[in-house]
Amino acid sequence: MPHAYSQAKKAHESGNNEGIRLQKILAQAGFGSRRKCEEMILDGRVEVDGELVTELGSRVDPKRQEVRVDGSRIRLNNRHVTLALNKPKRVLSTMDDPKGRYTLRDIVGDKYERIFHMGRLDYDSEGLILMTNDGELSQHVMHPRYEVAKTYVVTLDGHLSGNVCRRLVRTGVQLDDGWIKLDQCSIIDANRETTIVKVVLHSGKNRIVRRIFGAIGFPVRRLVRTQIGPIKLGDLKPGSYRVLSDAEVRSLSKAVGL
Repeated sequence: MPHAYSQAKKAHESGNNEGIRLQKILAQAGFGSRRKCEEMILDGRVEVDGELVTELGSRVDPKRQEVRVDGSRIRLNNRHVTLALNKPKRVLSTMDDPKGRYTLRDIVGDKYERIFHMGRLDYDSEGLILMTNDGELSQHVMHPRYEVAKTYVVTLDGHLSGNVCRRLVRTGVQLDDGWIKLDQCSIIDANRETTIVKVVLHSGKNRIVRRIFGAIGFPVRRLVRTQIGPIKLGDLKPGSYRVLSDAEVRSLSKAVGL
């Protein structure tokens, strides 16, 4: 059976105008003007179904075929949307709650069909949660194989020394379910009563940051997640959300192997 793109190419050469011009798809995906997208094709940066495309005028069926630029897959389904949401404290990381407590649905409403959160923050934690109705992207973001780095700003009870911070990166700490290490730990501010630290780790285990610092005698007063992979919380206000740009979705997709 001929390769899917080979079939499309033959259809184009025979005068069949089915499909969408490749440079138009690239432009719609946010890669710039059609002229710039044509240059990308001519430079050999674009693949369709695993085959390099260097000819202009080629047409693609976005419902059936896969397009990659510089090895990164382009999301072609316009119905898919991915959101960055700033979860306040005392909001459940779920879409519905039988007890009537405030949930993510109370923030995003019913505007987006079948949208769901990728990962969670506990009830008293704040910050970045990603949501999408792209099932494939969601599976990759949450799969242990593709655990992306997550960044937190954490306020602790007590004065944490730099040596302890470095030890959490170098050797880690033993919890009930095994040893765990931080990827990065840096002190932002400290006094006799509290310490503010920035931590980065890949683990997606439940309440992992609180458990790590609780295990060494530094209870968490406040926890804010500020970044997931390449996506940053930025100046997004608590209780609000924004739609990720095409470039952000591409960078997130690349980070999780899509």
